[in-house]
Amino acid sequence: MSLFREPSAAAPSRPAGKSRSRRGRAERRPRVLLAVTGLFFALLYLPIAVVALFSFNSKKSLTVFGGFSLRWYRAFAHDDVLLASLGTSLRISLVAMAGSVLLGVALALGLVRCRTRLGSLAGLVMLVPLITPEIVTGVASMLLFKGLGVALSTGTVMLSEITFSISYVTVILRSRVAALNPEVEEAAMDLGATRWQAVRLVTLPALLPAVLASAVLIFALVFDDFVLAYFTTGVDPQPLSVRIYSAIRFGVQPTINAVGTLMLAGSICLIALALFIPRLFGRRGGLDILSGE
Repeated sequence: MSLFREPSAAAPSRPAGKSRSRRGRAERRPRVLLAVTGLFFALLYLPIAVVALFSFNSKKSLTVFGGFSLRWYRAFAHDDVLLASLGTSLRISLVAMAGSVLLGVALALGLVRCRTRLGSLAGLVMLVPLITPEIVTGVASMLLFKGLGVALSTGTVMLSEITFSISYVTVILRSRVAALNPEVEEAAMDLGATRWQAVRLVTLPALLPAVLASAVLIFALVFDDFVLAYFTTGVDPQPLSVRIYSAIRFGVQPTINAVGTLMLAGSICLIALALFIPRLFGRRGGLDILSGE
């Protein structure tokens, strides 16, 4: 037997033309994806950019740009109806933020600490508002208030927004509560603290970054909400989003462009603040806050 093997025949080489064509397709594919992505973002944000641009228009025109001016922002500052609606939206957002955060923190603690089947069922029910179309929630809220004989007003909008926002707060805080070590509370109770004192002095401070971030996020969501506010508002000063809708039915005015631009800028700032808050407490920021980490 020979100690050395004879060199095997070389594998047949692939045609150069086919390999080049495959490399060419692989190189062209990212360009196509980039083009599709760019087209998507253009269709999504170009109308918003047009609204922001024409909010600085010196002319009373929605098609011809005559130069930069703050004319329509000054008009908004002197419009008593829009300012009253702005105040109503701010009140609704603050009340909804406070109510949903208080109830959401309690619900998150209860869902994590409850290990029974009833707790698991409650966790599933809590997710229903997140997957239910908002228009269904709005119509159901309106029918509920009508059936109970409650007149639609700012108060009904606040109740509806609180009910709708609890699930968001619970989702944000639930995983954060689950990550806490329960032995810390037990150690506090071993040192003489009651159950409530352990939660107030140990658990809630640990949840503070997630609580603040969820509060800011809820404020931004409620302030911009239209569907739920439209079905549950009354004849008294309407929320700003509903007032804008009522105004554009008779034609879009340049003042509406200014209001929309201010709402957009405010929402972006609030959401950025919600994502940045955990970093102020030495925690991970970014999109991790949506999972409560």
